[in-house]
Amino acid sequence: MANLEERERGHPAVDDLFNLLTKANNDLTVVHNRLHKEFQQIYPDNANPLKLVSRIKKTQDDLSSLKVQCRELLAAKQDLIDKARAILVGNRDLIQRMQVSCGVSPASDSDDAAYANFNQIIDEWTSQIRSKTGDDTHCSDSEDINQLLFSAVVQGN
Repeated sequence: MANLEERERGHPAVDDLFNLLTKANNDLTVVHNRLHKEFQQIYPDNANPLKLVSRIKKTQDDLSSLKVQCRELLAAKQDLIDKARAILVGNRDLIQRMQVSCGVSPASDSDDAAYANFNQIIDEWTSQIRSKTGDDTHCSDSEDINQLLFSAVVQGN
């Protein structure tokens, strides 16, 4: 490394360029320090333009990270809803078949409060997804809901 610096610094044009860049760097550092001191005197801590620009940049970086995390959370939530629906509806159907085989009449959808509440939650979630995508058509299939979710994520980009 020292040989490279010696060879490069041995040429007058390289020396002049190196000196010019060093001076420019020093000048920029002096200007930065003067602006920093001036801003500290003029502006209170929370209104310092240098600090505000820094905070804005950090917020923009955090926002892109949050966007990715929200998409992952939304996809995980939809996956959970799909699995819960499949398991709970399947279990309910099994219970109703067992009731019929035992001679007990199964509860209707309107008489089953837990099932009605579950469907209401699913419908609210589907409505939220539809409102984000602008799709007003009715869809009851989880694949249709997943398509709406995918559309919402893609349109959000």
